[in-house]
Amino acid sequence: MTSSTNKIKPDWAGEDLLSRFVNLLIQIKPIYGIMQSQARQVLIKTAEKNGIPWRKNYQELEQSGAKSLLATLTNPDLVYPEYYQVPFHAYDRGNLCWQAAFEAASATYSMGLRVWKNENLSWQEAQQRLRHSCYQILEQYTPTRVTDILDLGCSVGVSTLALHRYFSQKQDSAINAIGLDLSPYMLAVAQTTDTQQEISQWLHGLGESTGLADNSLDLVTLQFVIHELPRQATKQIFREVFRILKPGGVIGIVDNNPASPVIQGLPPVLFTLMKSTEPWSDDYYTFDVEAAIQEAGFDYQTTVASDPRHRTIIGIKPN
Repeated sequence: MTSSTNKIKPDWAGEDLLSRFVNLLIQIKPIYGIMQSQARQVLIKTAEKNGIPWRKNYQELEQSGAKSLLATLTNPDLVYPEYYQVPFHAYDRGNLCWQAAFEAASATYSMGLRVWKNENLSWQEAQQRLRHSCYQILEQYTPTRVTDILDLGCSVGVSTLALHRYFSQKQDSAINAIGLDLSPYMLAVAQTTDTQQEISQWLHGLGESTGLADNSLDLVTLQFVIHELPRQATKQIFREVFRILKPGGVIGIVDNNPASPVIQGLPPVLFTLMKSTEPWSDDYYTFDVEAAIQEAGFDYQTTVASDPRHRTIIGIKPN
């Protein structure tokens, strides 16, 4: 199947005049610092207004044993790509710091609330709906029995646990699930919060070169990952996913939907704040993801607007 999605991008992305103006503002250091701070405050206020104990969650993780796991989880041979060593998500060190790791789950829950901000959902309901809206589409394309799953770019494991639990409930056999991320700080939190040891392995690795075996996985997901990457890295990751999937295996991508009326119509304050914390926004919103997965060898299946802000894209490795 060929790509047939709407390629409309927001006016605030790419080379449009508005986009160039916002990018110019972001390059002015004092203004950039204010934007970073404001973007973070939006998430914290959304969280605490809706019962997500942001500061309490941070303190509990800081007092947990997460920090002691860093050395054992860190791959000493891993070389961080340049794109991962720039400030993003309002942190000067990006995901390579404890502050980002200790706040990531709360920020994720807050993000879920903003998808359905007018529906009076609890943060738990919003998060489950966010995940399940994607997984219900994925399920239509996965093999009848799924045994091996990779959540690539797993962060602190919120997505990995949700994915594992969803598919585990659909079958009576065990699932081997791996969460892979570039940040050992995030992985230390993931392992700490995986209190029932549901995930087989938390792996510090590159999405472009995972080290996993050829033809070994039934399903690989990239959940809210590729908008944080330059397109060249995403293309390399797609080729790596193609290598490690079994024939008939599925790649599932859920991420921001450039054609979403909500994304298209973001108020200037919000899209400016977003661009200040997501350095690869222009690259993502002008990137033909469907064409890229086909170039990697996949049979493109579908792109579905799985919620008001996000799309789910499915490809299958040919048998």
